[in-house]
Amino acid sequence: MTQRIAILGAGVMGETLLSAILASGHPVDQVVISEKRADRAAELRAAHGVDVADNAEAVAGADIVLLVVKPQDVPALLDEIAGSVSPAATVVSLAAGIRTDTMRAALPDGVAVVRAMPNTPALVGEGMFGVSPGPGVTDQQLAAVVSLLESGGRVAVVDESLQDAVTAVSGSGPAYVFYLAEAMIAGGVAQGLDLDTARTLAAQTLVGAAKLLSESPDTAEELRRRVTSPNGTTHAAITTFDDRGVKDGLVAGVVAAAARSAELSGPA
Repeated sequence: MTQRIAILGAGVMGETLLSAILASGHPVDQVVISEKRADRAAELRAAHGVDVADNAEAVAGADIVLLVVKPQDVPALLDEIAGSVSPAATVVSLAAGIRTDTMRAALPDGVAVVRAMPNTPALVGEGMFGVSPGPGVTDQQLAAVVSLLESGGRVAVVDESLQDAVTAVSGSGPAYVFYLAEAMIAGGVAQGLDLDTARTLAAQTLVGAAKLLSESPDTAEELRRRVTSPNGTTHAAITTFDDRGVKDGLVAGVVAAAARSAELSGPA
């Protein structure tokens, strides 16, 4: 049976998930998104043909509720929907740092809760979602959430204790890739390439390398070795990176991101 989906939050990520869910073939009459601004609601109806409602109306009768708002807005949102959400519903938070016990405390008994960390490549259908079910979530409920989020990319199910690591690797990870791209483009321009050509070379190289890493059974280390001939051009670059502490700096950055994620989540 087709499940009714409520998306609370019509920002960039909310609309991205809406588009992905509809593109996956989910019936439009079984999806509702919340938006208080009349002009934005009209945009959503025109663009997607979807029902737009306020938060309490949206969750009434919904099987899966996606919370796609800023972390600081989640507590008030949970209070707002607590009286309308079905006890049989699954509520999924995509807001960074919102623990499942926070959701469970605010919602009626029986409501299943799931914590998810998305990332921005979901905008192009290549997102990565780290998903953690709360206590009591059934295999069927978890599978429904995973299937729904897979419309926007790939999903990894992890214990909630690992969500800070997920945040550090994939949640913040696109920024690391863009940071690398900035450096590659700047290096190309310094060697005489025009900006557009340098950007194209860097972007396609990153796309191709990511696809190769995703589809190859080999480790990232092995794939790097295959490109790094002794005393060749790549060897010169990698040696320089090592001399400058690039790899150590990136690892330290991931550790720092995980620590900050834990701070923002508050005490367990």
